[in-house]
Amino acid sequence: MQPSFKIALGAAAMLAAFGASAQTFPAAGKTITIVVPFTAGGPSDRVARDLAEALRKPLGGATIVVENVGGAGSSIGVAKVARAAPDGYTLLVNHIAMATMPSLYRKLPFNVETDFEYLGMINDVPMTLIGRPTLPANNYKELIAWINANKDKVNLANAGVGSASHLCGLMLQSELKTEMTSVPYKGAAPAIADLMGGQVDLMCDQTTNTTSQIEAKKVKAFAVTTPKRLSTPALKSLPTMQELGVKGFQVTTWHALYAPKGTPESVVKTINDALKVALKDPDFVKREEALGAVIARDKRVEPAEHKKFVQAEIASWGAVIKAAGTYAD
Repeated sequence: MQPSFKIALGAAAMLAAFGASAQTFPAAGKTITIVVPFTAGGPSDRVARDLAEALRKPLGGATIVVENVGGAGSSIGVAKVARAAPDGYTLLVNHIAMATMPSLYRKLPFNVETDFEYLGMINDVPMTLIGRPTLPANNYKELIAWINANKDKVNLANAGVGSASHLCGLMLQSELKTEMTSVPYKGAAPAIADLMGGQVDLMCDQTTNTTSQIEAKKVKAFAVTTPKRLSTPALKSLPTMQELGVKGFQVTTWHALYAPKGTPESVVKTINDALKVALKDPDFVKREEALGAVIARDKRVEPAEHKKFVQAEIASWGAVIKAAGTYAD
């Protein structure tokens, strides 16, 4: 047999084997890892763990684990997924950072638009403006008075450069025409822990991370960032920023699912189909809605439509970030 013919047969066999593995995804005994590019205990981590549980059944009872790879505004964890084998066994749950990193970072080890397969939207999440429990202010009017009286001393925590809390904080300072000392963390969990402990003053963060803390009165809540008030019991009494006179202030983050570029179309379809089932799982819906999240039920759950949405978000947030003059190395 000629060497070239042997090589051709070998290549054909490899392709056939790869195609077979794609058709049987997920294979029995193989673990699917969902990477969360933030620390454990934060809002994205919570969404990913809820989703992992809801995905197990539509993926044939597959073992799904969540791995936290935090740091650098989610870019470390995102880079890990970009480098992973494109076989469907390493996935990514990330939020609005997918749309802000291209503008925030001068150089990234991946391209958000070309290095990933977009698997679909998970949810939309409102933000809340909260403060440490020992803050003298008890409502928004008192908060503004306190900020104006302590301009050089106010600390504003965030979950890292490019996080939803960072972006919300930038918009807040812009609207109030005041500068606060930004204190970035490696995730929302350590940031809110320091807020509850009184080490920082304020934070703008997702309802998936703040609702239980507000309900337990471990933080002071001042407003929500949605156009209308929320119906969640713990949050429904909170006024909107627009009600309080900050016209046009609206910040909503979102979460979505991704895979490395080159993941077979059949695997992408299998995961997307499973995602659509998971988003209707009663337990998943109940847990998410109790935290103020809105489950995605529109066309953004389709891979192509979600990608269009992210591309529009990249353009929109790029303008905000450029105006703020905020960049990371």
